Amino acid sequence: MRKIDVNVKFMHPVWDENDLAYATEFSAGLDLRACIDVEELEIGPGEKKSIPAGVTIEIREPSVAGYVFSRSGLGTKDGLTVSQGVGVIDPDYRGEIKVSLLNTSGEVRRIRRGQRIAQLVFMPVFQAAINQVEELGATDRGAGGFGSTGKL
Repeated sequence: MRKIDVNVKFMHPVWDENDLAYATEFSAGLDLRACIDVEELEIGPGEKKSIPAGVTIEIREPSVAGYVFSRSGLGTKDGLTVSQGVGVIDPDYRGEIKVSLLNTSGEVRRIRRGQRIAQLVFMPVFQAAINQVEELGATDRGAGGFGSTGKL
């Protein structure tokens, strides 16, 4: 697997130098932890909360960004997902990473200090060269939107 250089600064005592690591040899994401100053916090049904991850990063490759995804177990079992779907960490961002969690379950959920709450994945990005035109090229689909290509 190809690796890129990423500098990390830990900002909360939840972290120690060995904590931000891949769980397995082929893990795609690094687990982010809840760096809260209370033992636990509650997130009510339908409520969202911004939770600090206690870490800042410097992505050393400008063509790569960090993406904050939900942890599959937390989303599937507890209904806690990243509220905006996916969070984007631009390569020039130097602030603390925060995770906005949304409780999609019908019950109050609790997050404990140090709990793994999301995962950080690094992927390439492309900036578009914007070309303003009078017309776009034609396709068979055209402007057909939701459901326009059928169900099967």
